[in-house]
Amino acid sequence: MNAPSESLVVWCNCPDEASATTLAQGLLAGRLAACVNLLPSVKSIYHWHDGVETSLEVPLMIKTTRATYPALEAWLLAHHPYEIPEIIALPIVAGSASYLAWLAQETQ
Repeated sequence: MNAPSESLVVWCNCPDEASATTLAQGLLAGRLAACVNLLPSVKSIYHWHDGVETSLEVPLMIKTTRATYPALEAWLLAHHPYEIPEIIALPIVAGSASYLAWLAQETQ
């Protein structure tokens, strides 16, 4: 069974719902993620090219495993429309044993 520390949630913002959907479908097709949630758009304010930018983005909440993460990150870097996409992995420190087992099974 998948231990909590082996499970990850990966956050990745996208410029719009179409690209978010395309990325989510690609991650699932490649078995790089067990589940991807497209969250409601958020207003992001960030430093970029010596200025401050403001944009609406669609966050992805991606559930995967530590073992699958390197391939997931490489795939996102190759397919994401941003020059430098936000890709942040957070450990799942606790969770339903049956859900974590399913997550591990779906990303093998």
